[in-house]
Parts: sequence; C-alpha cells; structure tokens
Amino acid sequence: MIVHGVSQKGKVVLGNNCIIQENVSLGNLENGVLTIGNNALIRSGAIIYSGVQIGADFKTGHNVLIRENTEIGDRVLVGTNSVIDGNCRIGSNVSIQTGAYITAFTVIEDDVFVGPCAVTTNDKYMYYGATLKGPVIKKGARIGANAVILPGVVIGERAVIGSGAVVTRDVPEGAVVAGNPARIMKKS
Repeated sequence: MIVHGVSQKGKVVLGNNCIIQENVSLGNLENGVLTIGNNALIRSGAIIYSGVQIGADFKTGHNVLIRENTEIGDRVLVGTNSVIDGNCRIGSNVSIQTGAYITAFTVIEDDVFVGPCAVTTNDKYMYYGATLKGPVIKKGARIGANAVILPGVVIGERAVIGSGAVVTRDVPEGAVVAGNPARIMKKS
C-alpha cells in the first residue's frame, strides 16, 4: 500500500495493494467506517466520506467526491470531477465518466456506463424537505454524455440513453431513447 499526504478521520480500512495519491481525504466524518477493497487507485483531490463501502479494483480520477452511506461494487471507475452523493448503490463493472453527477438515493446496477457530465436528479419539485427519490439504472444500460435523468425514473436493462437526452419517463428494457423529452427511437 502506498499512501501520500492523506487526511483521515474516523476509521478507514484499506485492502492490499492500494495506491492513495496526495491531497486525498478519507473518512471525513468522525463516525462510521470507510472500507476500500484491494487494488484501489485513489487519485489526488478525492474526498471519500465515512460510511462508504467500496469493492476491489476501484479507480478514481482527480477531485472525486463520494458521500456517506454509499455502496460501490468491484471494478468501478469514477472519473475526474465526478460527484456521488450519499445513500447510493452502485454495482460492479460500472464506469462513471468525467464530470458526472450521481444524486443521492440513486441505484446503478452492474455493467452500466454513465457518460461524461451526465446528471441524475432526485427532487421532482425542487424544494427543501421534499421526499427524495433517485433514478434506478438497470444492468447493462448505457447513458450518453450530458444526459439528464429525472427523479424516480427507471432505465431498463441494456437500454441506451442518447447524449443530451432529458429522460422524464421510465425507459423499457433494450430501448434506445434520445431528445428532450427523451422518446423511444428503437425498441429491441
């Protein structure tokens, strides 16, 4: 394990062969445990809160933020300047590209690709005190760059969301959608 210039609060459990670059903050809450599996690469500027569980072979870009009570599977990439808010569930073999925003209470299943600057939302009425509900992105789905997915929307297995789409409704399994609002272009 190689650790450089890391600030740490609370309990942090690192697996074997982890590389943590300079100016990283791990477990920045006093309570809770941050667990990171084997062979992680956490690049400089990353902040990962306490109460996060991350599997093996995890990699970040620079300046990543991962909030509390989030679970992340194995072989996950979180790109530079991406944010994963609290209470998210992310499966294995997931690629979250540069600048993506994953809102609180989002579920991303296995084998999902989230393109650069894609955004998920969880507050339908945009006011403090609302009940928050993030989207569910099912196994094998592909989300294009700059796509926006509204609260509570379910993206079906192997569905494809075109770049720049604004997804306001559930997307069926295997469908290809694009536009604003997103419309089905092709169904498998």
